Amino acid sequence: MTVDEREWLADRFEEQRPRLRAVAYRMLGSVAEAEDAVQDAWLRLSRADAGRIDNLGGWLTTVVARESLHRLRSRARRREDLVDTLARLPDPVISAAGVDPEEEVVLAESVGLALLVVLDSLTPAERLAFVLHDMFDLPFDEIAPLVGRSSVAARQLASRARRRVRGVDLPAPDQDPVRQRQVVDAFYAAANAGDFEALVELLHPEVVFRADYGPNRPPAQYRGAATVAKQAGRARGADLYPVLVNGLPGVVTARNDRPVSIMAFTIADGLILEIDGIRDPHRVRRLAADVVHP
Repeated sequence: MTVDEREWLADRFEEQRPRLRAVAYRMLGSVAEAEDAVQDAWLRLSRADAGRIDNLGGWLTTVVARESLHRLRSRARRREDLVDTLARLPDPVISAAGVDPEEEVVLAESVGLALLVVLDSLTPAERLAFVLHDMFDLPFDEIAPLVGRSSVAARQLASRARRRVRGVDLPAPDQDPVRQRQVVDAFYAAANAGDFEALVELLHPEVVFRADYGPNRPPAQYRGAATVAKQAGRARGADLYPVLVNGLPGVVTARNDRPVSIMAFTIADGLILEIDGIRDPHRVRRLAADVVHP
């Protein structure tokens, strides 16, 4: 391959990168693993005879899907040794509030953290069939070889996954971003003031707060306005950086110029219905590195 041919191929690959990252992220729920899967696709492409690839986008999607499936199966085997009863939160996609870089929009669009948690409960084959067919419109004839099944069996995998997704009552957040941000700001103002009653008034009576503390502590889930309001005191005195977390209003909290948590809020009818919080120091620093600067 000449230098010009390699540059041409690299340009064509970059055109496909946003879609490939979106596929891998929905498959894996991890920004870092998604990037690795996409990079593996580039390595495969750079070694292949590109002139014999009729549909580059389809070929690359298949490579990324196959690599993602391999990673999911390896992850499932590792989970056999875990005892946590609650799922850990997937990696969120963070962007500055009011700024939507095109690639991050493609990556996070239409896939909230709540949906990613549900996808994590599927088998690797179910997840692949659902993601590729329902989210990216791939026909079952193309999905079947990836999971080693017939097209009829692949259709059944997607159908089972679809029932699981539909069986979960995923919240429908408010559509007014300004109003959503006002509710989040009021939440932190009340937390900083230690105003318990104001916090409770901002929370839905059946609010759920999911907290992921990292590998050294099991994840936790807190339910009810009073219980969640008591947890809000941990944010008192922290520096707040407004962000979007998979399109939802969120905040990165920091202390001494070091990010310590990532919080995402689902707001419905003006009340906070769900809070997803990542407090794993290593993961927070990696994911929020572009948000908090000394």
